[in-house]
Amino acid sequence: MGMNLTKIFKPQTMAIIGVSLSNPFNPANVIYNKNRHHCTAETYGVNPRGGELYGQKIYASISEIPVPVDLAVISVKADFVPQVIKECIKFGVGGAIIISGGFTESGKQDLEKEIRDTAVKNDFPVIGPNCLGVMSYPHVDTFFLSRERLIALNPGNVSLISQSGGILVDQLIKLTQEGVGIARAVSIGNKAVLDEVDILEYLNTDRDTDVIGIYVEGFKEDRGRKFIETADSMKKPVIIIKSGKTPGGTRAVSSHTASIAGDYTTFCQVVAKSRAIEATSENEFVSFCEVLSNYPGKRVTNTCIITASGGHGAMASDGLYDTGIMIPEIPEGDRTRLKALVSENIRDIASFSNPVDLTGSAGDIDFVESVKFFFSTDYIDCVLLLLLPYLPGISTDIGSRISELVRTFKKPLVVYIPHVDKYDIFIEGFEGNGIPVAHSVEGAVNMVKAIAGEKI
Repeated sequence: MGMNLTKIFKPQTMAIIGVSLSNPFNPANVIYNKNRHHCTAETYGVNPRGGELYGQKIYASISEIPVPVDLAVISVKADFVPQVIKECIKFGVGGAIIISGGFTESGKQDLEKEIRDTAVKNDFPVIGPNCLGVMSYPHVDTFFLSRERLIALNPGNVSLISQSGGILVDQLIKLTQEGVGIARAVSIGNKAVLDEVDILEYLNTDRDTDVIGIYVEGFKEDRGRKFIETADSMKKPVIIIKSGKTPGGTRAVSSHTASIAGDYTTFCQVVAKSRAIEATSENEFVSFCEVLSNYPGKRVTNTCIITASGGHGAMASDGLYDTGIMIPEIPEGDRTRLKALVSENIRDIASFSNPVDLTGSAGDIDFVESVKFFFSTDYIDCVLLLLLPYLPGISTDIGSRISELVRTFKKPLVVYIPHVDKYDIFIEGFEGNGIPVAHSVEGAVNMVKAIAGEKI
């Protein structure tokens, strides 16, 4: 729509409209407290009765706030929202987030249309209604969820857009548990004014964002094509996961955020022809976001699998084969040279084909030398390392040693390590150095698939 969204994502001042003087669990109060104590935007509370809350003045109207307001967060009854929007426009507010529900999803299409018409007429950006809004640290966090109930997010380069607030929070938790840092998170709800296309366009120019993940339920009329065109023109990888694939899912989408789910088969076909990447499951979505946050702009076609277990290597090989990724044969001369580089005790029992099976007798030096060897070739552009920390020859130094090779050769490495608490020190050795770690062979294959699937 071409509206300026800077004051929504990076406000210097904000008004929380709908703060309760008696209910500390009111969504507006949660947002008010979080932003006063944990974000940089100067935060003001608004309640028609005025008064005082936690020793802070509460204003009766946004017109009484003594400084220009960049962002208004609106959490009042749906019937009152159109008038609040008009007041925001009248007093020069930069944009609004409508937390309140009770609009098209509840049969009140006219109420939502009034908001849209007013906003569009006045070039006034609005996110929502019926949403969590924006998390954009350190500036603003309008999610009405107490910090004590969420895990602490890490700053990073992945930004998320979601029509569902609940799905968005799930994604944030899962990505954080995998060591992925977050730049922005946007819950867009009913999309009365701004939709995923507008947010995509903003994030495309956002310096803190390198990867964009989107949960899509459906589109407003005539916006599906524009969404694909925008995703296709992006300078950054866009990962899409869609619901509304079945009749039941389609009905749920319509009642949830008043969207048109559309035909899923057609959607898949169109996405496949674009630069966007579709994730078909939550696990794929998390894996794709994680690996592309570490290797944005990389492209792989030929992968070498290095393992200490023939079974793990076979599973990974099958998974990559199904995606069309090449697992090239190792030339005989290179097999001989690699054999001379590894420890003497495994030379006669290891397999130096692709997958390379170093066996359970391998140690750090064998994995390091193997990764270094294949990184130095011109026919391997990615290594999938299947690591089993319970092997006696593996030390906790292996992550930092192999990570140095990734920095030197500038080729992507994906690691599989089982997710067991006692292996956290191994995982941190890789993730702390910017190397993505999957906790299943399937997850590791998905990561390689994401890098191979990125259309540059």
